[in-house]
Amino acid sequence: MKSKKNIVLVGMMGAGKSSIGKLLSKKIGFDFVDIDKLIEEKEDKTIVEIFRINGEKYFRDLEEKISIEKLKNTNQVIALGGGAYLNRNIRKQTLAKSTSFWLNWNSSTLIKRIKDNKKRPLVLNLKINEIKKLIDERSKIYISSDYKINCDKLDKFEIVKKIKDIYEGS
Repeated sequence: MKSKKNIVLVGMMGAGKSSIGKLLSKKIGFDFVDIDKLIEEKEDKTIVEIFRINGEKYFRDLEEKISIEKLKNTNQVIALGGGAYLNRNIRKQTLAKSTSFWLNWNSSTLIKRIKDNKKRPLVLNLKINEIKKLIDERSKIYISSDYKINCDKLDKFEIVKKIKDIYEGS
């Protein structure tokens, strides 16, 4: 099989990068790589535990190392962590070697999904207006991805089809 560029999914936590990525990878016959899961497996800890025990900087350094390593491969659907694309090195590698898709959702949809979720250390103690601000700030970086998929009116199968159609047409 001819080697093809990776598909990289970016977006906020709760955007569905992992679930969409799994479906998409099956649909197009690529391997699925979930960076957050790889980090948890490598450390034998949840992301919440890594943040609590080792701190955010330790997590971000590990995230960069693992993401850059995986981005060197081909024929993969990669779900980046919500904050990974903010890292200049990860973003540069993604834009150079992959086709990236921002899974964009309305702020209220994302807030419903992530508020009070114990697995989301960054938003665990944030108020709704603070989460909204985080979404707005990150969106300014996510917009640099190759494609923006507005997901609010789509189900997961429609999102997968849209990504597949764009990818295969590019």
